[in-house]
Amino acid sequence: MIMQILPILLLIAFVLLSIFKVVREYDRAVVFRLGRFHAVKGPGLIILVPLLDRMIRVSLRTVAMDIDPQDVITRDNVSMKVNAVLYFRVLQAEKAIIEVEDYLYATSQLAQTTLRSILGQAELDEILSEREKINRELQQVIDKQTDAWGIKISLVEVKHIDLPQEMQRAMAKQAEAERERRSKVIHAEGEYQASTKLAEASAIIEEHPIALQLRYLQTLSEIGTENNSTILFPIPIDLLTPFLKGKSGNPGTPGVE
Repeated sequence: MIMQILPILLLIAFVLLSIFKVVREYDRAVVFRLGRFHAVKGPGLIILVPLLDRMIRVSLRTVAMDIDPQDVITRDNVSMKVNAVLYFRVLQAEKAIIEVEDYLYATSQLAQTTLRSILGQAELDEILSEREKINRELQQVIDKQTDAWGIKISLVEVKHIDLPQEMQRAMAKQAEAERERRSKVIHAEGEYQASTKLAEASAIIEEHPIALQLRYLQTLSEIGTENNSTILFPIPIDLLTPFLKGKSGNPGTPGVE
C-alpha cells in the first residue's frame, strides 16, 4: 500500500516545489511565462504556474568587481599597468536579464575598455596627482553605458599603477631634486629674514645708543653665568663711542691731533 502511495506523494511534492518559491530579501525573481517576460516577483513566497513559468534569480546587492590589470599608454607615451575595482548593483532586474546576456561579464568588459580609454587620454602626472578626478570620470562613463542594462555604477577606484623601473627611477630623481630646491629656498628665506632683522636692530641701536650699552651688559651677564672661571674686565661703553661715531681725521677722535 505504501509503495503505491509513494509515487503519488513524490509527484505532489514535486508539483508543490515547482509552484511555491521563496525569494530572499536581497533577490528578485524575473518570471517568464511561455518565453515572454511576465513579472518581477519577490521577496517572500511567490507562486509559479507549473510548466508555464520559468524563474531567474537576480541579486540586488552591491557587487565589488576587480578589473584585471590593463596595459595603458598615456597621452605622453608612458607605458604602465593599471588595475581598479568597480562597485555596482542591479536596480532593474528585468533589464539586467533581458537587455544583456550576462550582465556581470558585460560590465567587466566595459570597465576594462573604459579604463584603457580614459587613462590613455590623460598624462602621467594627471593620473598620479588627480586620482579622484579620474575615478569620477570612469564612474560617469561606465554608468552611462550600463544604464540601459538596469545597472547603477556607484564607485570606481583605481587601485594600483605599475610603472616601468626606469620611470620610477626618473621620478625618484625628480622628487629628490624638488626636495633639494625647497631646502635651498627655505634656507635663502631664512637668511633674508635674519639679515632684515639685523638691519632693523642696527637702525634701532643707531637711534638709541643706550640700547647698545644694555646689550653689552646683558652679554657680560650671560658670559659670567655660563663660564664661571672666566675673569671679565668691563670697559665703559663711553670709551668705545668715539670709535663708533667718529671718522678718521675728525677733531675729538682719540689718538688724532
